[in-house]
Amino acid sequence: MHTRQEREAAARTWLLISARDAATARSDWKNYGVALLRCGALFSAVRIPAILVHAAAGTADRPAVADFLATALDGGPVFYDGGGQQYYALTPGSAARTWNVPDTECLGSDHFLGIPATDITAPDPRCAAYWCVPMDGPGTLCMPAAVAHLARHGRHLVAQQQSEEATARA
Repeated sequence: MHTRQEREAAARTWLLISARDAATARSDWKNYGVALLRCGALFSAVRIPAILVHAAAGTADRPAVADFLATALDGGPVFYDGGGQQYYALTPGSAARTWNVPDTECLGSDHFLGIPATDITAPDPRCAAYWCVPMDGPGTLCMPAAVAHLARHGRHLVAQQQSEEATARA
């Protein structure tokens, strides 16, 4: 059995493979809480607007959303960027090739993404991003089908709410 710290260190090392320069990325994580990593080889990142995630979760409460995401995505890693009001679910690198879910984007090859340090699991003054569902170890990713289902469900709920609001105003 491995401790959370050991799994976090292994995940950090694995993520650093995607850095142009691992030493710079380590320094950026330490100083700024976020490092620029290349998507598309080890992982892709599905960007989902917070409104869709909150609709699917039925709440915007941070701990409740984290619990929902951990369950819905079977423990796959997700981080939240408060500056952009976006959630990012890490998926296999190949997911970007076939991704086709409206109102979302799968960042693959030729994309770089600011990824929070693996130990930032709550809002941090160094950066606007933090892990809602931290990586459980190297290569542990979200299943693309589960991420697509979550995003489509949230999209359906948002559309339903907007329709009900329009009907109430009429």
